[in-house]
Amino acid sequence: MSRKLFGTDGIRGKAGDPPLDRPHAFALGVALAEWIHAKHLHPGVVIGMDTRESGPWLAGSVAAGLQSLDVHADFAGVVTTPGVAFLARTDHYAAGIMISASHNPFEDNGIKVFDHSGYKMPDDEELKLEAGMFAWLAKNEAPTEQSLVADETLDRKYITFLESTIQQRLDGMHLVIDCANGAASKLAPTLFRELGAQVTAIGDAPDGRNINLNCGSLHLEGLRERVLAAKADLGIAFDGDADRALFVTGAGKLVDGDAVMLVTAIHMKVKGVVATVMSNLGLEKAFTAHGIEMVRANVGDKYVLDEMIKRNLTLGGEQSGHIIFRELATTGDGMLTALQVLSVIRQTGRTLDELTAALTVYPQILVNVRVKERKPLADLPAVRDEISAAEAAFAGSGRVLVRFSGTEPLARVMIEGADKTMVDDWAHRIAATIRQELGG
Repeated sequence: MSRKLFGTDGIRGKAGDPPLDRPHAFALGVALAEWIHAKHLHPGVVIGMDTRESGPWLAGSVAAGLQSLDVHADFAGVVTTPGVAFLARTDHYAAGIMISASHNPFEDNGIKVFDHSGYKMPDDEELKLEAGMFAWLAKNEAPTEQSLVADETLDRKYITFLESTIQQRLDGMHLVIDCANGAASKLAPTLFRELGAQVTAIGDAPDGRNINLNCGSLHLEGLRERVLAAKADLGIAFDGDADRALFVTGAGKLVDGDAVMLVTAIHMKVKGVVATVMSNLGLEKAFTAHGIEMVRANVGDKYVLDEMIKRNLTLGGEQSGHIIFRELATTGDGMLTALQVLSVIRQTGRTLDELTAALTVYPQILVNVRVKERKPLADLPAVRDEISAAEAAFAGSGRVLVRFSGTEPLARVMIEGADKTMVDDWAHRIAATIRQELGG
């Protein structure tokens, strides 16, 4: 049975519209409370949110649903997604709830659920929550809403944990940090300053509507300009909920999750790494040169983590900047990732430019096509034929990947290969065919 509300990263949609309205949020609280009681767990949940203006009422609605069945909610206020995962697994909570739509614009929001282990709920458990939600919604009862007050000590526990993950201080380093006007806006500058770094913070003035707006990990141009102008050691960009991090070197080079995995994998001397189908061919070749096996998982840090557990590997991640250090965390964590990269820089005495020089990136293009519906691509002959023709044209010297987004109404066309012109041409040909068949 497929899930109707949960996607690859929780429930996601436009705030105020189903399934991100007050009735659905309250229903999730009820369903989670029923799940907790059925498993005889401690009746407590920790709730956090990013900086979107819809966060407080969504959090209050979930909390009211929980309380209706005598499950108490502690409110962490504005905190990162990995912060909620950390609190869920290290305190007495049965589960954690994060109110965030990650890299999406402020109009959207989402609800992510973690169990007590700190892992995102497995698909089969999300199905149980959906069943409970639909049962409550069928009653057509009016939802209520709690007014929540943030417990600032919860943030402090998370920051203290992060500081414990590296042995080196950052004195003498100048960092430019783009907080995406999101969850890291207060936490990240505090963390890096406490470790001794000189911090220039940008994107750290959230107003409820400017989260991810021309800033953060989706818009590195401003960060790059500030790094170069300030002659900083490097720049760090988070997304709205700070579960990912991308970097800008002191020389202005952009460093994505692939390069981060290579730098940390070599330093950690791991035997294998879990990446995704989106990771560059250049990363695979670089790993091979260092005797490191690269395993590809589906897109989504939940699926990366599943593969890591299955293969007992300690490092995995996504090109987009979600990096999982399994011995330290249960989910991608942008601030933790930044600390691990800075630790490698400190221990080796090399710059990030030097550390990433071993990665030769193959030309890669990602074209997003807005779609009205998600028909199986195999059922669209014109699209299927274009994909087959592209695969034949590259003849093993490139990769063609076409998939639907798990969080947005988009078809994503990714092609990479040695010839940039050929990559661009085929990507736009396939995208044009999809737009003709499914365009929104």
